[in-house]
Amino acid sequence: MTITRITQANSERIEIDERRYRRVAVIDLGSNSARLIIMRTLPDRFYYLEDEIREVVRLRSGMTEAGLSKEAMARGVATLRMFNRFCESLAVDELIATTTSAVREAANRDEFLAKVASKVGLRLRVLSGEEEAYYGAIGAQNALPLNEGVVLDIGGGSAQLSLIKAGRWQTGQALTLGALALSERFVESDPPTRSEVRRIRKEVRRQLHEIPWLNEASPTVIGLGGTLRNLARVTIRHRKLPLGTVNGYLLRDDEIKYLVKRFRKLPLNRRQRLAGLSSDRADIIMAGAIVAQEVLRWLGANGMRVATYGLREGLFFEEFWAALDYPVPDDLRESHVRNVALRYNYHATHAAHVQRLALRLFDDLAALHGADARERQWLAAAATLHDIGNAINYEDHHKHSQALILGNGLPAFGPEEVAMIALMSRYHRRGRPKLHGFDPLFDNPAVAVQRLRQLAGMLRVAEFLERSRAGLVTDLRVEWDESDITIQLIGEERPVVEMWDAGRKGVDLMEEAFGRTVHLRYDGEAWA
Repeated sequence: MTITRITQANSERIEIDERRYRRVAVIDLGSNSARLIIMRTLPDRFYYLEDEIREVVRLRSGMTEAGLSKEAMARGVATLRMFNRFCESLAVDELIATTTSAVREAANRDEFLAKVASKVGLRLRVLSGEEEAYYGAIGAQNALPLNEGVVLDIGGGSAQLSLIKAGRWQTGQALTLGALALSERFVESDPPTRSEVRRIRKEVRRQLHEIPWLNEASPTVIGLGGTLRNLARVTIRHRKLPLGTVNGYLLRDDEIKYLVKRFRKLPLNRRQRLAGLSSDRADIIMAGAIVAQEVLRWLGANGMRVATYGLREGLFFEEFWAALDYPVPDDLRESHVRNVALRYNYHATHAAHVQRLALRLFDDLAALHGADARERQWLAAAATLHDIGNAINYEDHHKHSQALILGNGLPAFGPEEVAMIALMSRYHRRGRPKLHGFDPLFDNPAVAVQRLRQLAGMLRVAEFLERSRAGLVTDLRVEWDESDITIQLIGEERPVVEMWDAGRKGVDLMEEAFGRTVHLRYDGEAWA
């Protein structure tokens, strides 16, 4: 079935053939847990996470020199059978099934792989340590921009470190520093003793010492994996931050240090009740936190950004971005904004024109507002996404836009940036902007509110100058002095509706934010 949506009066129609949609499933059978993600895609257009399942398998538990235990293999086979049936019920078009360190290192790996093939019908791809590092890094780079630095992925059986230079993965390797592996090897007490903690630290440092390139790496770090996501969630809950996602959260070294001390003092039954911590990870979280702490210390870094994308997403992006020379878009931020916009069938021509006018206002008023290039990106993103709430309903669509932006999280942007983009979109029509509970994300909330009002004011004027969606205001020029801002409108036809609506509802926020009277002129005449 083909659905035609008219998205721009007299100018643009987007046709979506639903038969072109594909489902790509990725299974990652790890040492601690197994995960399945289902990505819904429209090739060459957009993608989104449709569903996911996580099951604790503890594949490495009970592992000896003889290999995986019978119990662990049975848990693995049962979980993979469930995952496979789920994929069959959804009629996925492509299934990528991989496994990592526990199976890779097991003496009886061939026996386990044969069981999976015969009892489940899956052929698992066993990733090497280098491949595991690579795909984790690709996932992380699609979640957060990283030009130079290190990607740290802490899993159950192993931890991967990757070196990124000039925006590309250079080298990486897996270390036997997984949270489960270290806990089983060194932790016998509840809570862990000081000597057990010291032995973990000693082992982590010993293995880090064996990485030749680590001393020369940039101290910029992206962290991924269940351990780091849990550490971020615990910290966010402790700080009472209004975040719906941990992606982009800066997990500071002092926060990790605090958590390590706390984990060491709490018995397991109390760790399991910590807000933000998955109860099934409570017994191994301390060892993983020590790995993160020691890597930051080794690099001389004061923290790391946490990414929600990892190995599974890296495998998916290799397929989705197959046409690219390297499976990470050059402009990651613009790519994610466009991906969200396309998902909600945005009015592309209208959004592009509003963005053009808003950025012209931003550039011509640069000396007055003093905002930087990063804040210009916020305005560009909000201009693209401000109307996506129409996918829910026109009434209150500005509020729906805010909700959709926050819900999608906008990978590649930090938490405070997502909040600003969402709030700008909320106030593109009316109202006096405020932070709506996002104050804790900003060092100086008062400064943030002022910047929000300036940016939202420019977006609002740009929106009203494209009110008829006919592109009548083709460009504009701005002049200002101590008391006035004059916006000279350019176009072949007098934009009557635009000047009328912008004059009565669009300029008020700019006037307040910049402390000046705003005048709209066409052919040198003010609108009266």
